[in-house]
Amino acid sequence: MSAYTIAVLPGDGVGPEVVAEALKVLLALEKPFPGLRLTFSEHPVGARCYTETGSDLPESTLEACRRADAILFGSAGDPEVRFPDGTEIAPQITLRFLLDLYAGIRPIKKYPGVPPLLSGDPPIDYVIMRENTEGLYASRGAGVRVGDDVAVDNMVITRTGTERIVCHAFEIALQRQGAPEDGKRRVTCVDKANILKSMAFFRQVYDRVAGDYPDIERDYAYVDAFTVYQLRNPAFYDVVVAENMFGDIISDLAAATVGGMGMAPSADVGDRCGLFQPSHGTGPDIAGQGIANPVAQILSAGMMLTWLGERHNEADAVAAAQTIDRAVARTLTDPVNHTADLGGRAATAAVGDAVVEAIQKG
Repeated sequence: MSAYTIAVLPGDGVGPEVVAEALKVLLALEKPFPGLRLTFSEHPVGARCYTETGSDLPESTLEACRRADAILFGSAGDPEVRFPDGTEIAPQITLRFLLDLYAGIRPIKKYPGVPPLLSGDPPIDYVIMRENTEGLYASRGAGVRVGDDVAVDNMVITRTGTERIVCHAFEIALQRQGAPEDGKRRVTCVDKANILKSMAFFRQVYDRVAGDYPDIERDYAYVDAFTVYQLRNPAFYDVVVAENMFGDIISDLAAATVGGMGMAPSADVGDRCGLFQPSHGTGPDIAGQGIANPVAQILSAGMMLTWLGERHNEADAVAAAQTIDRAVARTLTDPVNHTADLGGRAATAAVGDAVVEAIQKG
């Protein structure tokens, strides 16, 4: 029997609503997987926490994250609540730096039953690997502004930081079955190496790491062109690796091709810690209405189990994650389980209940 402690950070807006459904699904796994035990502890974080305490990430919450086996994060922030420098509350980004969660893993998968956005409804199943701790976001809180005339943020690319995210991308490619179009394992380097020295360096490091994986195909794309390729031929892609800012942008566009942000889970992992959250924001315009899509949060919980299982060589955790994925797939085939973002009328809780029922049916 394996027992894992999970720090739960529901956050703001729709965060608590979708986290509640993910917890419901995780608890439903106790019966089919009696050897898997999860203990949850909830902690404050985000914009509301900031207005109430003066901190968006209290020291007690940070310490709980450091002690936990994994972190299940909802969403945090509010456009109306900002730091004195004008930037929004974003403790999830702070945690990436403090816990060295350098690998942003964003699966892009089109499930049967989800209304297609792209012509021809091509198969879409690839993973975007976003470097999380440097790039343009390394300037967060450290950029320079001179009066009302000049503001400067720097792009930071290091050999060590790039090597480890590219290596992680190739390792994930080894675990996959290749791109939907041709079954080939490939890692696509997305950059702007034709213009920026920092990006040329990123590609140079990519090539150096790629040499250690001769059985995986190399591929390259400039980020502006890649946004076209994502729409024109997404089935070509298997694993994609990019700098922090570019990875943020292309993963949001990718989410739109598979049903929207409510269908986009993510993981931010390092060598010791892992944080799992949906790619979407707090949705303040729909918060409290019970209509948010919980699928991204539920799938993020599944990614958490996969990470725990692989990290601790725990077969039950990996199998439980696969159970979640199959249950979500079966749930989405019925339009009655589609929330408003997918063109349906299902409530947040109803979707969670449907996933639990699919798990129970086996």
